[in-house]
Amino acid sequence: MPESLSPLPEHVERGQAVYRRLLEVYGLPQWRNTLPPLDELISTILSQNTNDRNRDLAFQRLRERFPTWEAVRDAPAEAVIEAIRPAGLGNQKGPRIQQVLRQISAECGSLDLSFLQHWPAEKALAWLMRFQGVGPKTAAIVLVFSLNKPAFPVDTHIYRVSGRIGLRPAHLSVEQAHQYLAGVFKPDQYAPGHLNLIRLGRETCHARRPNCPACPVNGLCQFYLTGSGSVPASTGGR
Repeated sequence: MPESLSPLPEHVERGQAVYRRLLEVYGLPQWRNTLPPLDELISTILSQNTNDRNRDLAFQRLRERFPTWEAVRDAPAEAVIEAIRPAGLGNQKGPRIQQVLRQISAECGSLDLSFLQHWPAEKALAWLMRFQGVGPKTAAIVLVFSLNKPAFPVDTHIYRVSGRIGLRPAHLSVEQAHQYLAGVFKPDQYAPGHLNLIRLGRETCHARRPNCPACPVNGLCQFYLTGSGSVPASTGGR
């Protein structure tokens, strides 16, 4: 990790305390069914700008309508767009998925990403991020949840929550936050930490009206302790 992105000791200390507290409250979270890396890559592309239910429905429809990834690759664009319609943004995601499949086929000779299992995490991450529409979050999800390699995915919830709690410098970009938070947490904490922070963001630390009084980590949160979140969400100003 470059020196400029080495986490500050106070961020590591607070991050470890937050991790332990969320485990106490939420327990050890379980990822949905583990998928092969290519399936996980496509599923994560579908998940962009939608919820888990719509992602799963779109992925299921895609797999039901096309027996292989080769069939998805070679199908008319309109058929793929229609299959993934529940995920939204089909006109973007459909061609993007097909282009990724074509590029993998051209480079690898087959639609099989199992070779990434034998690569170092940083090399595998960089390889995946070469594809259009595959950013650090998407690539990191494939690594940690499909390949069991160390990576810390940062989505909009985690970026917001980590900034409010004080797990990273406020000025860090989303891209930099991936690397920074990977230093705040330990590799074996990446998957459960990712999932529990997302749950915190979805259920309590909302973007517009965070319910700080009900937050399980408010005693560790800079946003709350400095008074920014002292007013209950139910009685806040309009």
